[in-house]
Amino acid sequence: MADGAGRDPGLQPARTRLAWRRTTLSCTVAAVLAVKTVLHGAVGVLEGSAAALILLVWLGFLAVAHHRITGLALNEAAPPVMSVRGALTATLCTVALAVFAVALVV
Repeated sequence: MADGAGRDPGLQPARTRLAWRRTTLSCTVAAVLAVKTVLHGAVGVLEGSAAALILLVWLGFLAVAHHRITGLALNEAAPPVMSVRGALTATLCTVALAVFAVALVV
């Protein structure tokens, strides 16, 4: 049973897919609020660069999440293992958005 042939995944792939969707929605809301906060006053070079960086981080997370969601949807019987690169990208994007949030609040 080490190869996973006899494995019954149950609803785990569906729950994981829904968790990725919730996380993507949360990340989208955080990015929109961050960009709104950055662009609230006069828009200069620094504010425009910060907004562009936030959107770039959001797009990176969105790409990883989309790849993971479609991978889970296509192969529910044996969901693919998340790559180290994908996990690292998702982690870095999440940490970057948290840093942006702290920087905007302070």
